Amino acid sequence: MKILIIGGYGTFGGRLADLLGDLDTVTLLIGGRSRDKADDFCRRWQGRAAACPVLIDRGTIAVHLAQHTPDLVVDASGPFQAYGRSPGAHDPYSVVRACLAAGVSYLDFADGSEFVAGIDAFDDQAKLAGVYVLSGASSFPVLTGAVLQELGAGMNICKVTAGIAPSPYAGMSTNVMRAVLGYAGGPVILTRGGRLATAPGLAESLRYTIAPPGVLPLRSLRFSLVDVPDLRALPARHPEITGIWVGAAPLPEFLHRALNVLARVRARFGMPALTRFAPLFRWVLERCRFGEHRGGMFVEIAGERDGHPVTRAWHMIAEGDDGPMIPSMAIEAIVRKTLAGSPPASGARAALGELTLDDYRALFAVRRICEGTRSSSSAAKPLYPALLGSAYKALPPQVRALHGSSEPRVWSGTGQVRRGRNPLARLLAWIYGFPPATDSIPVRVEFTPKAGGELWQRSFGAQRFHSHQSRGTGRNSGLLAERFGPASVGLA
Repeated sequence: MKILIIGGYGTFGGRLADLLGDLDTVTLLIGGRSRDKADDFCRRWQGRAAACPVLIDRGTIAVHLAQHTPDLVVDASGPFQAYGRSPGAHDPYSVVRACLAAGVSYLDFADGSEFVAGIDAFDDQAKLAGVYVLSGASSFPVLTGAVLQELGAGMNICKVTAGIAPSPYAGMSTNVMRAVLGYAGGPVILTRGGRLATAPGLAESLRYTIAPPGVLPLRSLRFSLVDVPDLRALPARHPEITGIWVGAAPLPEFLHRALNVLARVRARFGMPALTRFAPLFRWVLERCRFGEHRGGMFVEIAGERDGHPVTRAWHMIAEGDDGPMIPSMAIEAIVRKTLAGSPPASGARAALGELTLDDYRALFAVRRICEGTRSSSSAAKPLYPALLGSAYKALPPQVRALHGSSEPRVWSGTGQVRRGRNPLARLLAWIYGFPPATDSIPVRVEFTPKAGGELWQRSFGAQRFHSHQSRGTGRNSGLLAERFGPASVGLA
């Protein structure tokens, strides 16, 4: 299979090439306007797939298709929001038209809602040519759509809230920054109150804690409204949705807040787009890489089931450099399914619905990516099942038995005590009544429901102490909060 990646040496195109590097039945054509950059990328290439540099100009794309005869074209360039808007710009769908004329299937990373919404106009031509044309084949809306399909099973979905929190080390290309600044303070079309409305991009914000069950969560982050294909594609696919909001939480937060201020100023005074500042913001981002090397995403839906209100949420956290690969995984999965004999159906459409969450899970499993679900219905459950959500079933049976009741109960057995030897540790252990270090000691624990949680009365031999456990709130949202006297700690 021969795949031409336009922008193949760029941020998203390069990551896609890395993800497909183990496929020795694939030839990757790494295309772009700089032959030197394409050559350099291919020289550094370490995958088993063949990687060939090619010079590509969007204005003469038909010539390149005839010359290189790819089976699939992936447009990873962008910014898709800007196509066709600047003086002398090419037709925004010039690559799509060329692919249809050549009988070549097409995928793109488009993050512009207007661009993705317009792809349906080519449906009849794509079916006639026997090819597929899928736009927006990235986390938004493919992953969000897959989550919605699984979370919303048996529900009447009313409201969708989603957000992505990239690691501060993920990096952002100038094109992506230009796209973000293009809609900052400009009108973003979304569904609100059951009807189409507009809101200024990056001017609306909320705080949210991404906390997959059983995993150390991200800290509470500030998310601001972004213009993504989901805002139009999801309500079109699920007409029952009366409200949708999607945000991003770029770091550092001081730069994020500066973007918020600029967006509000532009919206208030009708100023021109902020795209001219893209190089400056990217320069600052490149020099402000600090904090946890972790990123995440969430999708929360609210609605009804059997006449009762229900809220369900999917949380995902990716460690280190695995997070930045996720936007490219949608196209990776589609290519792998095509090679396995299950290509997308012919036609032109948004890529929403092409993959399931299980398709993503197969790709997540080989990386440091954890995901899970939470539900408002868990509020009536005992403390640990409610906090751990979908991760609770992975606990050993006897541990589930210990934590699976809301009734008073007593468990006993044998314990081992290890403690610090420095003076501060000794002082704190004495203050709280912790037992001395020992290899074996009789243990008795009384669990008593109290004040929205559980009171644990522990007896280690003759030594007794107690603590109160409950759901964490605020900075400890998604954690177990355990209080020993005046001190409280958050536990994942």
